[in-house]
Amino acid sequence: MQACRAALSVLPVGSVFSHVTAAQLHGLPLSYAMEEDCRLHVTRPITSNRVRLPSVIGHRALHARRVVEIGGLPVVDLADTWVDLGELVGRGKLVGLDDLVVLGDACATRLGSRVPLIQACLLRNRPRGKRTLLEAYEEIRVGSASPRESLARLVLTRGGLPEPQLNEPIFASWDPGLLLGVGDLVWRVPTEDGGLLKVVGEYQGELFHSGDEQRRHDGIRGSGMACDGWDVQEMWNADLNSSQSRVSTLQRFAAALRVPSDCLRPQDVTPRFFSSHAIDQAIQREMQRSARS
Repeated sequence: MQACRAALSVLPVGSVFSHVTAAQLHGLPLSYAMEEDCRLHVTRPITSNRVRLPSVIGHRALHARRVVEIGGLPVVDLADTWVDLGELVGRGKLVGLDDLVVLGDACATRLGSRVPLIQACLLRNRPRGKRTLLEAYEEIRVGSASPRESLARLVLTRGGLPEPQLNEPIFASWDPGLLLGVGDLVWRVPTEDGGLLKVVGEYQGELFHSGDEQRRHDGIRGSGMACDGWDVQEMWNADLNSSQSRVSTLQRFAAALRVPSDCLRPQDVTPRFFSSHAIDQAIQREMQRSARS
C-alpha cells in the first residue's frame, strides 16, 4: 500500500489501481505468479493517455469500472477486478483458469452472490479472456473460506462427486440449538432405504491445524460429529499436490459417499491453467502442423 500511496501523488487525475494491484489491495488470494508481480497496475479511461511510469503497468478501459476506496486509494471494485484479471490469462501470462475460480470464490463469498461477477463481465463488449472467465464462472461458488478449500472442491467435483455445501453449520440431530461445528465441505445424500449419508470434508491447513492444541480441538469436534453419524474425512496439502494423491483422495471420498467407481472421472482432477477453448485451439494447431509436415 505504501508504493500505491507514493505512486498516487504522481499519477494523472482519474487513475485507479486495478488488475493484480487491486486484487492485492482487496486482500484476495493470489497465486505465486501474481504475488511475484511487483508492478503497479493502473487503469484510466480509454480517452486518456496510457500511464507510462517506471514499475507501473498502464491499462486503458473502454468501459467504466466501479471504484471503491481502500485506505484512501481509488481501487477497482471486486467484481470488475475479477473481470480485469481475465486480461492476464494465457500462455506465459500470470493468471489461469483455476486462479479465476479461486479468486471468484473469494469475491462471490464477500459479495454474497456470484451474480455481480457475471454482470460485470457481460456489461463489457468482448472483454479479453471472456471464454476463460465464463468457464471459471461455472465453477465459482459462494462460501469457500480459503484457496485450498476451493481447489479441494474442484478436485472432488471435477472427479465426479456431487456438489457439497460450503462452510455449512452442523447442528446436533438431538438438539437443533447445539452447534457441533462448521464443515468445510458438507454432503447430505439421501439413500435408497430412506436414510441419509452425512459426510464432512475438512481441509486441514498445515500452518493452522498441525499444532497439538489445534489438533486436540479438531479431534474433539470430529468426535462430536462422528457421534451424530457424520463421516469426517480430512484433507491435507499432501492429498492434493500430486496426481496419485488427488486420485486417492477422490476415491476415498467416493467410497464415503457411495459413488460407484464407474461414475468417477479421475482424469479430470489435474489442476487446470488453460480453458477448454484454449486447449481445443492448441490441439487444432498441432493437428494443422502435423498435416502440413
